[in-house]
Amino acid sequence: MENPIDSIVDLGLVNYVKHPTNPNYIVYRFPDKNRADSFQFELEQKGIWFERGEEEKGKRTFHLIGIHKNDYKKTVRINYLVEAKHKKPLIPYKTLRFGLLLLSAGLLTLAFIGYCKQQDVLASHENNSGSINNQTNQGINNI
Repeated sequence: MENPIDSIVDLGLVNYVKHPTNPNYIVYRFPDKNRADSFQFELEQKGIWFERGEEEKGKRTFHLIGIHKNDYKKTVRINYLVEAKHKKPLIPYKTLRFGLLLLSAGLLTLAFIGYCKQQDVLASHENNSGSINNQTNQGINNI
């Protein structure tokens, strides 16, 4: 598989890209200062050299951290850990999350019960239809 940094298409699904002028560097882009600070702290703990800067795009400020591409594999893991640390839950309210879980479990249970009941109905129809066909065939033979 090719290196994701070397990909021509950038859909913005990751927060890192090749350095625009030096292909030996990778730039991580963070939308808030807390994530950038956490990433910087982890880089310092691992002893990985980096360079930090900021970029204004519209009304947003992006915090940029550049690392050498030899450290890419180490920094990807750090990046995932930092993103996980600062991630917000998809459904922010615990009661809503729990209610959705209960609703999903209830619907799944009803679907399973319906499937089991339908198997009983199909089995009884199969037994009845077999005898009806036999009776019909016997009646045709007698004519």
